[in-house]
Amino acid sequence: MKWLLGIVINAVFFIALAGLFKDSFYLSGIGAAIGASVILSLLNIVVKPILILLTLPVTILSLGLFLFVINAITLSLTDHLMGDSFEISSFGMSMLASVLLSLFNIIIQNTMLKSEK
Repeated sequence: MKWLLGIVINAVFFIALAGLFKDSFYLSGIGAAIGASVILSLLNIVVKPILILLTLPVTILSLGLFLFVINAITLSLTDHLMGDSFEISSFGMSMLASVLLSLFNIIIQNTMLKSEK
């Protein structure tokens, strides 16, 4: 259930990004947002741990900031796997989206933890 909630939250975030950055972030519709969210979550389960292990020295030297680059790489992979229905214009936009997505998820998780208490 928590995985499905994460999918919906990321899909809503993708829709908001597409509205905010119209020239740099394109979604063809709600289905594309949900599909991109599912693909991103699968990449986060399968590919992201491998990338973290391969780049562990760089991640340690950058005090964890390289994780934003890894998140941007998974977003770029999602872009390539989705085709024309989900487009991110550049790697810089992927970096910005990964930072915003991380902040958004932190805010959502903190509000969910406070409401459980």
